[in-house]
Amino acid sequence: MGHLVVEYATKLAIIKARDTGGAWVGARRSNHAGAAATYVSMIADAALIGLYGTNGSANHMAPWGSADLLLGTNPIAAAIPAKDGPHVVMDIATTVSSFGKVRTAAQRGDDLPPDWMIDRNGNPITDPSRIREGVLNPIGGHKGYALSLVVGLLAATLSGAQMGVDVESMGDAEYQKTPVNNGHFMIVVDPARFGNALDFGAQVDDVANTIRAATPMRGVKSVRVPGDGRAASIADAKTNGVPVHAALLDNLNQLAQELEISPLT
Repeated sequence: MGHLVVEYATKLAIIKARDTGGAWVGARRSNHAGAAATYVSMIADAALIGLYGTNGSANHMAPWGSADLLLGTNPIAAAIPAKDGPHVVMDIATTVSSFGKVRTAAQRGDDLPPDWMIDRNGNPITDPSRIREGVLNPIGGHKGYALSLVVGLLAATLSGAQMGVDVESMGDAEYQKTPVNNGHFMIVVDPARFGNALDFGAQVDDVANTIRAATPMRGVKSVRVPGDGRAASIADAKTNGVPVHAALLDNLNQLAQELEISPLT
């Protein structure tokens, strides 16, 4: 359970950063941990700065100029605490799309956008039934590949986790022969060691509000700061509940039936 591992690593890094001003905690022999924003937001809620990276639990990206699957989506996330407004929260895969979004599109039977995935000859894959033969495109071309490599080296290699040819696809019985050995890193910095933390938070609010006030381009409703959409979604979910697609609901209820527990309604 990667969620438990990263939650523990996050809490440990917070304790260490409050004591020393900064902390780096690495983890190995972990697993997929879900949304990275969850953990860096815990750090921002503690009025600290958080930076998190992990190597993907399966390889879905190739080195730039190759079609060999040797890199994961290798997400990187950061959270910077604000004083009054929403925290600035970034959570991105180093690929154009996370593989989770690809699987969701396939589950729903939706075509993939042509920039998400290519086949081994470099042609776009839009048919969701072909995702097993695809390669995810990196963000920004060779720059996304470089970022994925750096995140993987810091999250996996430094911590003694698997990377490259050693990675076995998570949760895939056809390939899974040994326990997943996923790696993570969590960096936490106390802004109070650089001056007044409340002043820093207020300055973060000022910068964020200046960006939000920027003139939108035609067709754009408003300019957002990273984390605004997440904060709005959480607020809506607390009021109206969490929307679940019918295809996912069917899968969950089938699993509930197999486990002999109550289905969702």
